[in-house]
Amino acid sequence: MSLYILNKILKTKAAILVEQKKPLMVDEILLPEKLHFGQVLVKVHYTTICGAQINEIEGAKGPDKYLPHLLGHEASGSVEATGEGVKNVKVGDKVVLHWRKGAGIESEPSIYDWKGKKVNAGWVTTFQNYTVVSENRVTPIPSNFDLKIAPLLGCAVTTAFGVVNNDAKIKVGESVVVFGAGGVGINIIQAASMVSAYPIIAIDIVDSKLTMAKKFGATYVFNSKRIKNLEFRIKNLTGDPPAGGGANVIIDTTGNPRVIEKAYELTHPDGKTILVGVPPKSDKVSIYTLPLHFKKILKGSHGGDSNPTVDIPRIIKLLEAKKMSLKGMITHELGLSEINEAINLVKSGRAGRVVIKMS
Repeated sequence: MSLYILNKILKTKAAILVEQKKPLMVDEILLPEKLHFGQVLVKVHYTTICGAQINEIEGAKGPDKYLPHLLGHEASGSVEATGEGVKNVKVGDKVVLHWRKGAGIESEPSIYDWKGKKVNAGWVTTFQNYTVVSENRVTPIPSNFDLKIAPLLGCAVTTAFGVVNNDAKIKVGESVVVFGAGGVGINIIQAASMVSAYPIIAIDIVDSKLTMAKKFGATYVFNSKRIKNLEFRIKNLTGDPPAGGGANVIIDTTGNPRVIEKAYELTHPDGKTILVGVPPKSDKVSIYTLPLHFKKILKGSHGGDSNPTVDIPRIIKLLEAKKMSLKGMITHELGLSEINEAINLVKSGRAGRVVIKMS
């Protein structure tokens, strides 16, 4: 354990969630005095904003009993120090930070100090210049890997590939519909294309996202705000009339209850509806459950059941071999002091992935 580093780096700037449905407060906080068993001190280079953070800020799951606390769960960084027992990373390693458990110790969560107040943090937080995280939330990457795109491997890409491979188990030639062409949706489309799904239909309300969806493998794209007879078009493109029509796999990334209902309705009687987006607790989803007693499947995804220790190196190999690409997915770059502007940009739907560059 490198106590010298912790004695040298006493403070870090961080974005703090003080009150739900309010802007984050950017201020200095004190780091813990020492690293506990299984903890890693990481200097954050880039982090991105995921829908999960928007949900936390907006209180999608109800009142937050851990306030004030820190946010963020996908980032790139450099290891500055390690606590006792840490074996999977060492000082100087370039790493991806992620919310899914990987190899190594699950340490106790960190606690920071802000003007004499306790600031809670889970096993990983990334909206700060320096962070103390659990060993099983960091995965080493090649030293020459692009640290700006590396945060995408912490959630968006690994979740998407996990949804395709683990949740949906898409087979060659199966029809796929993706509602929501954001960071996760675009990567689901790319992964579905890589396993030779056909056709792949992307649905969104923002034309720029649909243009990107086409670039990453969508066969057809529809703006649901403007197109008429969307249900007919989907069934016409994917249907198997003897069995009742509908897509083999429909994946919702929006979390909108009405979209979830429509996705389930348009799924083939033998097909799968996979839910990635999380609806607000206050808004219920209504479906007819009889088809579930036969062959229809409705399943919620938890990060695509991905294993970062295995999946991140595999994805890096695919990127290096040019079997896939992340080029163009990041549309905006801002600083930590602009994080509330970045969050509003994500909420507006006008952006792809928004990256926060740390000083």
